[in-house]
Amino acid sequence: MKDFYETLGVSKNATTNEIKAAYRKQALKWHPDRNKSTEAEERFKEVNKAYEVLSDPKKKEMYDQYGTDAFQKGTPGGPQGYAYNQGPFTYTYSNFGGEGSPFENVDFGGFSDPFEIFEQFFGFGSRSSRGRSQRRQVYEITLDFDEAVRGVEKHVVIKGESKKIKIPAGVDSGNRIRFSDFDLLVNVKPHSSFRREGQDIYIEKEMSYPTAVMGGVIEVSTLKGTVQLRVRPGTQSGSIVRLRGEGIPYPSSTRRGDLYVVYKIKVPERVTSAAKKLLEELEDEL
Repeated sequence: MKDFYETLGVSKNATTNEIKAAYRKQALKWHPDRNKSTEAEERFKEVNKAYEVLSDPKKKEMYDQYGTDAFQKGTPGGPQGYAYNQGPFTYTYSNFGGEGSPFENVDFGGFSDPFEIFEQFFGFGSRSSRGRSQRRQVYEITLDFDEAVRGVEKHVVIKGESKKIKIPAGVDSGNRIRFSDFDLLVNVKPHSSFRREGQDIYIEKEMSYPTAVMGGVIEVSTLKGTVQLRVRPGTQSGSIVRLRGEGIPYPSSTRRGDLYVVYKIKVPERVTSAAKKLLEELEDEL
């Protein structure tokens, strides 16, 4: 098995964001729907295996200590998989390490179907997923931003039959949800203030020039309401503050993305003569 860092093209000191960005780049490069070479499918699976380990701090720590042997199927204390259903979704997990193994108390999760991972993150299906769903009907549904973030129950009509379906919190445009007898393709309307990137969201917040220079407190909207943020003196336009865990939840998970507040300094288009004089004095002082 190839070195996971080499597979993604990152160093061992790469940050979580760098690993995620490298994964997206490599997954797009090797996805069989885009890359028609004979090695594409195998390389695509390698990329997903590497990402599932390096994106998880606990798995990454074990990999750095024991290498790829900790993740080889068929080795002593190797993975034993199991699956369960919850609503319309199927989840697969594996428990690496049997009794006596150095990994027996570590839950490594499992290697998911890489094609379904790609479909969830990038919004289109693979050859294998299309093959599995050739005889399935696919319907589209459009959600408001808040519905997609919080999850929602919808009444829909499928083949003339009324159904109540549950959309999990955190879905995004391009996600495909599989129900018992049909697939649902999700479209999400944009928000007027928040800009979404995966499970992270960005919001721009204007502040006055005096606040940027001297510091102060401003109010910022989040998904849960309004919070007050303290602005440090000397804040520059374009500075970003991260609010950890204030982003969008991952579907069927307790994890959430982050909220990034991008500061913008509001410059008045016109100033009075008195204000102009004060600004000139300030410029001399600075």
